Amino acid sequence: MKRRRPRLTLIQRLEVLAFLLLLALVLLFTFNRPVTDLERVIASGELVVATRVSTTTYQEWPTGPDGFEYDLAAAFADSLGVDLRLVVPRQFDDILPLVARGRVDMAAAGMTVTRSRLAQVRFGPTYQQVTEQVVHRRGTPAPQSIEDLQHRSLAVIAGTSHGDTLRRLQQDYPWLTWEEFPGITPAELLRRVHDGELDLAVADSIELISIRRFYPELRAVMDLTEPHFLAWAFPRHQDSSLIQAAEAFFEAQATSGRLAQLQERHFGHMEVLDYAGVLTFMSRVRERLPRYEPLFREAAETFGMDWRLLAAVSYQESHWNPDAVSRTGVRGLMMLTQITAGELGVRDRTNPRESVFGGAEYLRGLHQRLPEAILEPDRTWMALAAYNVGLGHLYDARRITLSEGKDPNRWIDVMAHLPLLSRPEWYVHTRHGYARGWEPVHYVQNIRSFYDILTWFTTPEQEHPLEGARRPWMSPPRPQATPPLDILPPGL
Repeated sequence: MKRRRPRLTLIQRLEVLAFLLLLALVLLFTFNRPVTDLERVIASGELVVATRVSTTTYQEWPTGPDGFEYDLAAAFADSLGVDLRLVVPRQFDDILPLVARGRVDMAAAGMTVTRSRLAQVRFGPTYQQVTEQVVHRRGTPAPQSIEDLQHRSLAVIAGTSHGDTLRRLQQDYPWLTWEEFPGITPAELLRRVHDGELDLAVADSIELISIRRFYPELRAVMDLTEPHFLAWAFPRHQDSSLIQAAEAFFEAQATSGRLAQLQERHFGHMEVLDYAGVLTFMSRVRERLPRYEPLFREAAETFGMDWRLLAAVSYQESHWNPDAVSRTGVRGLMMLTQITAGELGVRDRTNPRESVFGGAEYLRGLHQRLPEAILEPDRTWMALAAYNVGLGHLYDARRITLSEGKDPNRWIDVMAHLPLLSRPEWYVHTRHGYARGWEPVHYVQNIRSFYDILTWFTTPEQEHPLEGARRPWMSPPRPQATPPLDILPPGL
């Protein structure tokens, strides 16, 4: 005889009904909840970023993309687990409309945070400061104050904050006039000043520092503003998921020291050469380099490095003088010691071919002997430091760096501790003793600057990105990224 299942009471039925209604609401919310910007980016598999061509932001070389903003944006995309896709408008003032209308996810273009821009976009964390400066060429009359700008022609790039600054100043100085140039880069604007095509220009301090290595006659004559902060730009809407992810990214980059490392990598060597040093170098490039360039090219190809890096090392060592002799007895184009020359099979250190090939082989050997944990470009910087001070002293500095809680595999940290090798309280505890530890620091920074200048002036015009210099890796360059997308203004 079957037992009859008891009927549900009214209360139980209401409880079941309430549960089903709750479940339906949860499912409805789950499947109809708006997708956040962060979820959309992750689902699409790519982060779309607007940027601009500049020595301080992004440049596309035949060997691949480069630039401070590019490296930051690429690291952010990596942290999200997506690819980076760049959009490069033809004019600077097209960038913010792309962001405001949601055509891109964000802009990483070295943009200053201003009131007028805050009305169009939201800004993420600030990461650098710049000052707007009036730039002129040495030898031309230099204005000393705003009043001196009367009857002088000023030039700015259209769409930058520099035009806004001049418009504010015009309220107090109605006679102030300027011309805005659309669709040109900071390097092109400053080149025109250098070549006398323009009288004065307004540029950000970091742009001038970057370009002045190639055009040493340029200089800032006055600051138009207090320092401004740079930040990434995001669309203005209620969803803050992507900007919150950027905030977490910058916090992690700052805490780990990677942000400081990246800033040093791109900007740390830009001001090590003074005006006279740059002029002397350029004079040697014209007068001496053509004689030895084929030799540098041949040796660099043999040992797998950029010939301009090898030439920069040689200039730092001997100013491309094959008969150079130091107070310690090193000699030749690559300034080899007698012991090192013997190990390399170099019989005559003053013979240009023997010296260059010996120096290239020695540098490549140092590069290969460094621990695998040291990545580029730090690996190249440390190999250069070892070329100057010796591998043993470099390892001593790395041990000190580690003992001080810093990263011995990063040049920015080792660079800070190398000078300690000249102080008794430190070198008495090292394996190789005293060293003039400040010398390899200056040595490496100088070579980095020489390399940048050589790259700028020796890259064929059809390959030149008009801005900056690519990384002097000794290892193979990274694969070329997806070509940037040009967005025409009518398509905004």
